[in-house]
Amino acid sequence: MNTQLRPHPRSDPARKWWRGAAIYQIYPRSFADTNGNGVGDLPGITAHLDHVAALGVGAIWLSPFFKSPMKDFGYDVSDYLTVDPLFGTLADFDALVARAHALGLRVIIDQVYSHTSDDHAWFRQSRADRTNPKADWYVWADAKPDGSPPTNWQSVFGGAAWTWDARRGQYYLHNFLSSQPNVNLHNPRVDAALLGVARFWLDRGVDGFRLDAINFAAHDPMLRDNPPAANSGAVRTRPFDFQQHIYNQSHPIIARFVERVRALTDEYGEVFTVAEVGGADPIEEMHRFTAQPGGLNSVYGFDFLYAPKIYPKLIEKVLGDWPDRPELGWPSWAFSNHDAPRAASRWASEADHTAVARLNLLLLISLRGNIFVYQGEELGLTQAHIAFNDLRDPEAIANWPLTLGRDGARTPMPWNSTAPHAGFSTAAPWLPIPEDHRALAVDRQNDDDASQLTLTRSLLKMRAHHDALSIGAAKMIVADNQRLVLERTAGRERLLCVFNLGTTPAAWAPAQPDQWRVLAAVNGATTWNLPPLSGLIAEATA
Repeated sequence: MNTQLRPHPRSDPARKWWRGAAIYQIYPRSFADTNGNGVGDLPGITAHLDHVAALGVGAIWLSPFFKSPMKDFGYDVSDYLTVDPLFGTLADFDALVARAHALGLRVIIDQVYSHTSDDHAWFRQSRADRTNPKADWYVWADAKPDGSPPTNWQSVFGGAAWTWDARRGQYYLHNFLSSQPNVNLHNPRVDAALLGVARFWLDRGVDGFRLDAINFAAHDPMLRDNPPAANSGAVRTRPFDFQQHIYNQSHPIIARFVERVRALTDEYGEVFTVAEVGGADPIEEMHRFTAQPGGLNSVYGFDFLYAPKIYPKLIEKVLGDWPDRPELGWPSWAFSNHDAPRAASRWASEADHTAVARLNLLLLISLRGNIFVYQGEELGLTQAHIAFNDLRDPEAIANWPLTLGRDGARTPMPWNSTAPHAGFSTAAPWLPIPEDHRALAVDRQNDDDASQLTLTRSLLKMRAHHDALSIGAAKMIVADNQRLVLERTAGRERLLCVFNLGTTPAAWAPAQPDQWRVLAAVNGATTWNLPPLSGLIAEATA
């Protein structure tokens, strides 16, 4: 691989810091453990922020570290304003923010507004009776005359989305686990309380929020049944997959709530807001949540995260959903995260894992929008195989063996190839570390010019250096069965991003091939000749 940097005009000083940013996702349980309990913690993150800063990213995103019974590993929050003792203290969080800022890194945190833990004080009070001050802070409904749930809505994790509570003599709604009751966003007091949570963390210095599963935050108050989904022929492992999710989620009130989140964050300056939006066809909802000027800054979808393979026509379609228009938000992209099998394994045979990990990085930095790099992606980590007895993910356990689950993407970071537990902890970690990940440990790759880690540093710094890559316009030139060609432009800068995503050689050349200079290439790509699974980025010289 080679990269070349050249002097270039300074970016617009009025540009928002987050526009075009590369953001590194940290899953706290699996990053680094400092107290020897086998679970990562906030001091472990702080101790390794130099590694993150050296990658060339502009921000970190922390998955939940709030107090929680951990039935869904932090996405079941029992106290929004407290760090779970498993991860440390509020003082540890403040130290993390201070160190990140000293290194030039912004800090983005998850906010889970669609539901809480059933151990949250709000829910404990709400379920006590039908007349207490928080009685309507959650979604409660009477049984049908035959005692069955109020609607046919199904939970993402399997089974009905309603659980009976004898104290109230009613059912409560939960789109995920039964221990994750949905808040009632139709109640303005709930709206205000959630905005108070956001203000608490903004006052502590955070620079942005990722709003988890935000399209599940409000339901149809008329409690209409969801219609059945058409059978596409694909294997359906959950009752959830048998319905069109029209009434249990995506109520229009959510768009008004995210506008209030945006208005609050604007009080604090350049705070980044990004929504996670999933679903079978979420683009209209994604555009609604990010409608400018009052919507969120960006949206984080699953177009690539759940794609079983990557191919040019998919990229053409996904990028085409986000034209450069002022009324639309700014897109964000990720190939891997804590909820999806790692892309190096999803999109390649075992023999091609290394080549595809390298190709993925070059492709990711070429996309118009923000990019998220998931911890371990800079090392080329593959999806871990987790034996059934070692599974922790409730979805994987419930649907085993048809669902890969999330544990295989959540295994601990390998820091030292020869240390016990790969340097992650002095104790047995909460998930096993695959032996083949030891060979990819940070210490093995740190000073290796040919390593995935070195490539990551080079490519992320190149993206930050070239406005055409980070904030420029994007034009699709070619998207056929295996070739993908993107033109990226900003001012007088013009780049071509050329890829062969197929497994046979290919070639492509611009009209004046001699007027281009290669800035970066992976997997043997030379000027306009593309071996299988290769790519290059070239700059116009005239």
